[in-house]
Amino acid sequence: MSARYLLTSQPLDERAAAAALDAGGAGGVVTFAGRVRAHARGRIVTALEYEAYPEMAEAVFARIGDDAVERFGITGISIHHRTGTLAVGETSVVIAVAAPHRAAAFEACRFAIDRLKQIAPIWKKEHYEDGAVWVDDRP
Repeated sequence: MSARYLLTSQPLDERAAAAALDAGGAGGVVTFAGRVRAHARGRIVTALEYEAYPEMAEAVFARIGDDAVERFGITGISIHHRTGTLAVGETSVVIAVAAPHRAAAFEACRFAIDRLKQIAPIWKKEHYEDGAVWVDDRP
C-alpha cells in the first residue's frame, strides 16, 4: 500500500494515491491530478521545477488531510506531490479522497488542492523558451 502523504522526485501514480485510502464502504472516491500545462502567464512553458522542504511539506499534507476529514466528514485522503524538473504533461500533484457521498469527496478534494497551494512549503520555477522565473501563486 502507498503512503497517504508523499513528497517524491519519482513520477506519480494516480492509482497509488487512491490505493492509499481506506475506501471500504465509501460511496464516492474522487481523484485529482494536476499536470504541467504548456502555457502560463501568456508564455509557452517548457518545464516546471519544484523544490520543497520535505519534512515540513509532508506534515502540512497531513494537517490539510486532518482538516478535510473534520470539515467534510470524509473517510480518507491522500496527497502526493512531485519535486524536481517536470516536462509538460507530467503529473505534479495527486489528491485522492474517499467519502460516504460524492459531494463531500469533491468538496474535500477542491479544499485540499486549494489549501496545498496556499500553505505547503513547495516552490515552483516556470521554464519558458526564453528563460525561467520562480513564481508564487499564493493568494
